[in-house]
This record gives sequence, C-alpha cells and structure tokens, in this order.
Amino acid sequence: MTKENDFMELYQAWKSLPNGSKAELRRCTKPDDLLEVPAFYRLFGGRGEKEWQKKAYQRLIFCLPCIEHTEQKISLGAALAGGRKGERPAVSESRMIQVIRNQTPNDMIQLRRILKQVEPKVHWPLMAKQLWYWDYNERSKRDLLEDFFINQSDK
Repeated sequence: MTKENDFMELYQAWKSLPNGSKAELRRCTKPDDLLEVPAFYRLFGGRGEKEWQKKAYQRLIFCLPCIEHTEQKISLGAALAGGRKGERPAVSESRMIQVIRNQTPNDMIQLRRILKQVEPKVHWPLMAKQLWYWDYNERSKRDLLEDFFINQSDK
C-alpha cells in the first residue's frame, strides 16, 4: 500500500466518524490534547511503528478537522494563498511566516488556527505528505511558504 493510500484511508476513517467524535477532535487546541480523546485512538488505530511516525499521525489527525479534501491537486500553500492568481490571499504573509518560524508544538497550533479560519479545500494526500515530514525535515515548512508565495497574486 502506498503512503497516499494510507493518507486517504485515514481521511475516509475521519469522514466515517460519528459527529460527536469529530467534535471531540475539533475541540483539541494542541496536538497533545489528542492523547486524551478516544476518537484519536479510533483514527490512529496502531498506525506508525516508530515514535516519529506516531507524532506524524498525530499532526495529521490534529489538522484533519479543519480541511476539506478535493480531487483537484490543490496544495496547502496554494489554498492558503487563495488558490489562483489575482485573488486576495486567504492568509497574511506575516501569519504564514509566524507558522514557519515557530517550533513544535506552536507551529502546529498556529497552522491549525489558520486552517480553522480559512477551511481550505486541499488535495489531502499532498497536504498529508507535507505534514508527515514536518518535524523530520525543515524543507516541508519552507515548501509550504514557497508554495504560498508562488500562488499569491502579484497585486
């Protein structure tokens, strides 16, 4: 099974949760809050063998309640920038830079606040791949910022 299939399987499991379980996950304000929520364990379901993989799934599940999947290949940076040239960015440049500059867990907390505000439509496997390597590879954060600026309007 490919990682993209794993990510879509996680998204489908999220979509099939009862509304009460989804609400429990939405109320979490930081990634570690998930560890006290039964719905997290229903989604996590023993995924990830190594500690870094478990943390990666925790990031994915933390952000899941704040996005909507689309089959269009829309990246997170593009969605937060407004998605198309000529549109006003959904998020300010300073808020995006704040996310990138913060360290764990504040970077995820700031990102999730932005996601809650914007409720972006993204291609979940693209976003999930970026979050998967978020702490492991600084390039993920830089890619998000670059993608955001590339997809912004020149106005």
